[in-house]
Amino acid sequence: MTTITDADILSALDEVADPEMPVVSIVELGIVRAVNLDGDRVEIVLAPTFSGCPALSAIQTAVRDKVASLGFADVKVRLSFNPPWTTDWISESGRDKLQRMGIAPPSRHGGDVLTVLETPVQCPYCKSLRTTRRNSFGPTPCRAIYFCNNCVQPFERMKAL
Repeated sequence: MTTITDADILSALDEVADPEMPVVSIVELGIVRAVNLDGDRVEIVLAPTFSGCPALSAIQTAVRDKVASLGFADVKVRLSFNPPWTTDWISESGRDKLQRMGIAPPSRHGGDVLTVLETPVQCPYCKSLRTTRRNSFGPTPCRAIYFCNNCVQPFERMKAL
């Protein structure tokens, strides 16, 4: 029997899509914070994007199912809010996928979220900075609606947290 490592489990979890933005995996979003392997038991630590995330239950179920499919009978999914999730944890591949999906990824802020909120937002379609926020609330709590004054396309921006 082949020994499954933490890296193997993390690779499998990279196949679990975020239910609200299925083009991005939960690993690319940075919500998988740890894989703790102890013999035939596995604990996955997730940092939810926010405490009221409507997709959280679906993510927990998908994580349990994916790890169980690797042959583990005892899979525990633990939520951790310390430190709180931040959009800085989104990987470069995740940011690229968001942009290709038409969602402007949040700028990296290193904890200075207020500065990011005031910076111009690049249109994911034409790369113009001539954009305007039209609504602070998009289809999910983590997104806002913008409009590009250059290519005349509406688009979403993932909020910096």
